Amino acid sequence: MTRVIHTGDTHIGYQQYNSPERRQDFLEAFRSVVEDAVADDIDAVVHAGDLFHDRRPSLVDLQGTIDVLRTLSDAGVPFLAVVGNHESKRDAQWLDLFADLGLATRLGADPVVVGDAAFYGLDFVPRSRRDDLEYAFDPVPEEADHATLVSHGLFEPFAHADWDTEVVLEESTVDFDAVLLGDNHAPDTAEVRDTWVTYCGSTERASASEREDRGYNIVDFEESVAISRRGLTDTREFVFVDVDLAEGEGIDRVQERVRQHDLEEAVVIVTIEGEGRPITPAAIEELAIDRGALVARVNDRRELPDEDDEVSVSFANPDDAVRERVRELGLSDAAREIDEAVRNSDLADANVRETVERRVRELLEDDRSAFEPAPEREPGDEDVTTVADHLADEADPEADSTGTSAGGTGEGTEPTADTAESTTDDAGEADETADADTASLGDFA
Repeated sequence: MTRVIHTGDTHIGYQQYNSPERRQDFLEAFRSVVEDAVADDIDAVVHAGDLFHDRRPSLVDLQGTIDVLRTLSDAGVPFLAVVGNHESKRDAQWLDLFADLGLATRLGADPVVVGDAAFYGLDFVPRSRRDDLEYAFDPVPEEADHATLVSHGLFEPFAHADWDTEVVLEESTVDFDAVLLGDNHAPDTAEVRDTWVTYCGSTERASASEREDRGYNIVDFEESVAISRRGLTDTREFVFVDVDLAEGEGIDRVQERVRQHDLEEAVVIVTIEGEGRPITPAAIEELAIDRGALVARVNDRRELPDEDDEVSVSFANPDDAVRERVRELGLSDAAREIDEAVRNSDLADANVRETVERRVRELLEDDRSAFEPAPEREPGDEDVTTVADHLADEADPEADSTGTSAGGTGEGTEPTADTAESTTDDAGEADETADADTASLGDFA
């Protein structure tokens, strides 16, 4: 018999709620899985993608991950994995580095045999590139009685699926007994064409919507395939306080409910519904923090009418306000242009430095007068269009008066796992253009 742990979506490096402690929690949850594997004499740990939260993990995150993987290596337990959408890069993957260090095996079209089970891998593939895939896998070795595919994506018949599992199984050159999946943070199992298809869920809550306990799967390969679930008992506690305010009830009722819980070192999520009075989230969050919570968040899901229809509040466009303040500083045209480049939401972080450096060199060569301070403005002076304003207008003539182009993005949100946009913890359409260079199975493996 072969016994493996099926885990995934560890999202190491995710600093949830901007909390360093939460960032460490994600690494420690992965460490708990590995320690269980060693203690239980598991034959292998199979990771179904999103080991890291993004494709540029910090050095500290890499060091921590290597330390955990060394624990497996020292115990002689192989670590088999595929690449998820969060960590996928255009060139070599982090798994390749760990493989070079002898700490991991990146699964692909050729089988990796553990005991009597052969494991194959299929990295995350964007929807736009799946039509070109050929599910050509090398034959199952004679010594293996079972074949398993490990992949990352939203597969049918589970919620929000965008990948036809039957097509994968029909077109594959190998008959798989099981498909071990990552991407959906909710654990679930189904049978498709006499093949077990299962999600292990995430090892830490990447969203407040993920209320179920975290854990992983244990997969036993004997005469048949058996899948069981094991919870992680030492992850960060989340306290969910749900308050349904009756008419006339307000903040006192919410505070009363919060006080009923032990909040020490917990992440506290207060959700408010009902017909009660408006409440001030900051006061509730402060109460939770005072009672020992690590993090506190209030979600008021009610649509409350304005209490005074005569009150009208308007907000100035923040981009306009920033530009006005920059002008008041009396900066040179060059300085204002550089400021605009740094604040330009259309530029990726990695391109800001390059863009600024290139523009400074151009200005130094072509127009040194651009570095002269702007003349002081007198009260009542009309706004002066800056070089940056002109360039922005030329670059995006369709931009509206708020300074946001029609295709601009909104504020960031934390990943969730229970909606169509968030089941993959930010796996959405943006990843489809991301990082796969070719569409052949060999290139994704």
